Amino acid sequence: MTDLQIGVVGCAGRMGINLLRQIDATAGCAISGGSEQPGHELIGQDLGALAGLGELGLNVAAEPRAVFERADVVLDFTVPVATVAHAGLAAEMGTKLVIGTTGTTAEDDAAIAKAAQSVAIMREGNMSLGVNVLAVLTERMASYLDDDFDIEIVEMHHRYKVDAPSGTALLLGRAAAAGRQVDHDSVLQGGRHGITGERRRGDIGYASLRGGNVAGEHTVIFAADDERVELTHKATDRAIFARGALRAARWLADKEAGLYGMADVLGL
Repeated sequence: MTDLQIGVVGCAGRMGINLLRQIDATAGCAISGGSEQPGHELIGQDLGALAGLGELGLNVAAEPRAVFERADVVLDFTVPVATVAHAGLAAEMGTKLVIGTTGTTAEDDAAIAKAAQSVAIMREGNMSLGVNVLAVLTERMASYLDDDFDIEIVEMHHRYKVDAPSGTALLLGRAAAAGRQVDHDSVLQGGRHGITGERRRGDIGYASLRGGNVAGEHTVIFAADDERVELTHKATDRAIFARGALRAARWLADKEAGLYGMADVLGL
């Protein structure tokens, strides 16, 4: 049986290197290529040497098109503007795409959804098994507990993360909104500062903390008078996200065009 050929765009970043290592460690999968943005200092370096795997004879490319040409599935944990371009390439070339990029706008989301009309795309703000189970539990808990229970989501990540709230926090918030059968954006309450007035009943609040090398911590709080329920997930290594991405890539390999999520991959 031929190995699934998997490429990585943004391959020299922290997640990119984790993805290369996970592909190498996963039976039935092979690294087919990797790219970085033009001008990156590591363009031309051997991918295996970059990830500490030994020489592979594949170099970091400056052009993502070459990665899509060689791959069955491409993994993308980059930035929104690049991800939108990659989704367009995936649709043009018929190469399946797994997206872990967060911080996208509604316009970005629409462009990705349009690309998914032509090719199979799996996108999720967090690809760990634990977080996706947590999202299911959050939706169920929100359906059980009425607006007497205020919902607050607290997340913490490393100092280098550039978007807030995290994609995972938003995943959990949307799950809570679904459980309450309300429109998420109409009840979203971002970071608070200054004199904000009383908390509006039914809102879903977010608080974002940044510091150190925290891979990701998320807590969904249901707070009522005299009692509180907390659901928490803590990630200690980015390898869990890479493992989830590889699971998604293998699942996506035989899927028809469409936009999928980790709930589909995991059968949740």
